[in-house]
Amino acid sequence: MRVILAPDRFAGTLTAPEAAEAMAAGWRRRAPRDELVLLPMSDGGMGFLDVLAPSVGGETLAATVSDPLGRPVPAAVLVADRGGVLTAYLDAGQACGPQLLTGDERDPTRTTSVGVGELLATALEAGARRIVVGVGAVATHDAGAGLLAAFGVGSRGRLARGGLALADLTTGDLDRLDAAVDRFRDIELVLATAHALPLLGLQGTSAVDAEGRGATARQAQDLESALGHFADLVRRVRPERADLLTTRPRRLDKEPGAGAGGGLGHALLVLGGRRRSGVDVVSEAVGLREAIEGADLVVTGEGTFDWQSLHDRVVAGVAQLALESGVPSIVVAGQVSVGRRETMAAGLSGTYAVAERPPQVAAALADPVATLGARVARVAATWSPAG
Repeated sequence: MRVILAPDRFAGTLTAPEAAEAMAAGWRRRAPRDELVLLPMSDGGMGFLDVLAPSVGGETLAATVSDPLGRPVPAAVLVADRGGVLTAYLDAGQACGPQLLTGDERDPTRTTSVGVGELLATALEAGARRIVVGVGAVATHDAGAGLLAAFGVGSRGRLARGGLALADLTTGDLDRLDAAVDRFRDIELVLATAHALPLLGLQGTSAVDAEGRGATARQAQDLESALGHFADLVRRVRPERADLLTTRPRRLDKEPGAGAGGGLGHALLVLGGRRRSGVDVVSEAVGLREAIEGADLVVTGEGTFDWQSLHDRVVAGVAQLALESGVPSIVVAGQVSVGRRETMAAGLSGTYAVAERPPQVAAALADPVATLGARVARVAATWSPAG
């Protein structure tokens, strides 16, 4: 058999490349004659550059940027020639991910996205004509105001104070917004994310994500108001163009993905960006569709396979590509909480949990490589004629 191993990271235990290697080791123990193709995946979140670098090649540029509290942290921009276009890939989480803060520092009311703007500036300085920004879990919730401040839109002292401080801004604080947008006029700017939520409303970033970033219920409401005020200021300074179909002004704050990364998506859309599924971006870059077309089986995986996995995440994207090619796909996850009906509707032919009972969870966390490999070995015995 020819088997594609295309897992996401197992959050908290294994990166996507580590998960793919663990799966391969387990499969080879039971079916050593099978051909394995390892294509670790990402939806634009943590590990975005790690899965792209082996496929796109290019050069990794080191950078020092500001973390969510303004402290210097190391980061990187991956620059490669893609079809004759110098393309830069960056991971927003390197500048504003939750891993950069201690538990008591996680306060979305005051963290800033300045560092993401500094990463963008590094990409521009490298001469990139296409910039792809991967946005996953972040610790900021400022509608991208800090990002804009990094390009001279107002002062950092005003725009880089966190989400709640947006409520105090005026149109005068955005006096150089047009100049910032002009810097991206000839740049293809792409927001690669699994999150299609808008900036505001019951399905917006404050309602969905603020409390998970450390906000209280009251602070989440205040952040909603502050982000709404900021979006209104942006519209007043830079009126939105009319939609060609409806002739109504295009509300960027309502666009899918505007709420990604605590509103980072909103700032990127203001600069002229467009949102794409992170899974689609990575699939194209690593050649997943082409690899699947010549395969007999596709194995994907992640830490927890739940209802969110069925929507624009790695497992769903890999399963869809396999379905379109008529190749069976299965998922091996740390834990599985999705029923058979939902699994089949997603195009998956089977699900397998590393930890099927509560006592097994501790063992999986203690030795994720061995437990994942052992589970995949048993899966190989089921699916491979050589198993």
